[in-house]
Amino acid sequence: MPSFTTAISPAELEARLRLHGLPQLGPRRFHRLLEAFSSASAALSAPAAAWRSLGLPACCAEARRSPEVREEAAAALAWLEQPQHQLLMWDAPTYPALLAELEDAPPLLFVAGDAGILESPQLAIVGSRHASRPGLDTAQAFARSLAQAGFTITSGLALGIDGAAHQGALDVAGKTVAVLGTGLQRVYPARHQRLALSIIEQGGALVSELPLDCPPQAGNFPRRNRIISGLSLGVLVVEASPSSGSLITARLAAEQGREVYAIPGSIHHPGARGCHQLIRDGATLVESVEDILQALRGWQLQTVTPVTQPVPRHPLLDLLHAAPQSSEALALASGWALPAVLAALTELELEGLVVNQGGRWLGRG
Repeated sequence: MPSFTTAISPAELEARLRLHGLPQLGPRRFHRLLEAFSSASAALSAPAAAWRSLGLPACCAEARRSPEVREEAAAALAWLEQPQHQLLMWDAPTYPALLAELEDAPPLLFVAGDAGILESPQLAIVGSRHASRPGLDTAQAFARSLAQAGFTITSGLALGIDGAAHQGALDVAGKTVAVLGTGLQRVYPARHQRLALSIIEQGGALVSELPLDCPPQAGNFPRRNRIISGLSLGVLVVEASPSSGSLITARLAAEQGREVYAIPGSIHHPGARGCHQLIRDGATLVESVEDILQALRGWQLQTVTPVTQPVPRHPLLDLLHAAPQSSEALALASGWALPAVLAALTELELEGLVVNQGGRWLGRG
């Protein structure tokens, strides 16, 4: 039998999967159907006029008996036969309690891995897909320490900060949850296939409300952000521009009553502006893991030595703190090629960590 987690019949399970595959039938409309007809099976059998009376689009009623919808449901049932594949339903006791609080909670959640960790205390770490090296290091360091403190690290499997957060948890054998903006059979981005497998292998989980074969679609990524924040006690934004999707996650977190944390950065770095905006809007300014642990001290978590220096110092900074040097001298001292040194110095200058005076570089961080 498929691995589903509520006491319903196989026919009702198949009916819910068929409803889930209908066009323009989001969570609220799905819930409305179940409330009106008591079951998905009854909803599928109801006349089209009854669906119209609920304000549902005509395309929903027309598509419910289509071969494509039936085939998609059959494929999902076959997927559920495989090990570590589960389907969580919004009216089941095993559905994540925090997520169930949302008015638009996903009626179905596909899970690959350990669904049980969705009930563990989670902290979301999100940020820019185009993060700086220090930003990536910060996300990874915070994820390591928070995972050691007993938190499950939740993020969106995207490039940049998301990937660094997942990896940080894995580095210390911690647990991490990846909420996808695609179906679980379409892991995106492709370069994170290995990371996704590692998450499952180390006791974490991949989660999606979307049909299993749903490809990347721009509108689905902001939609999945409510799940990232909805599963979590709080959201930490590490690095983000003012237009970043991470700010959508932070806004949703605030609306859901979750804590919002933001790490400040250099005023010269565009990637810090989103975090600064969040702090102006009331997010908690975070300089160390202790700031988060103190805010959530009511949770019975493991003891951890806090990270007081979350960002490993750049190797060029060690040389510059010893003595000011020219770009050419740095290349000789470090053994790096001059173009690599210049690129690194530009990034460090944007971060406010170095300054050029009279043709020589001085370390400031």
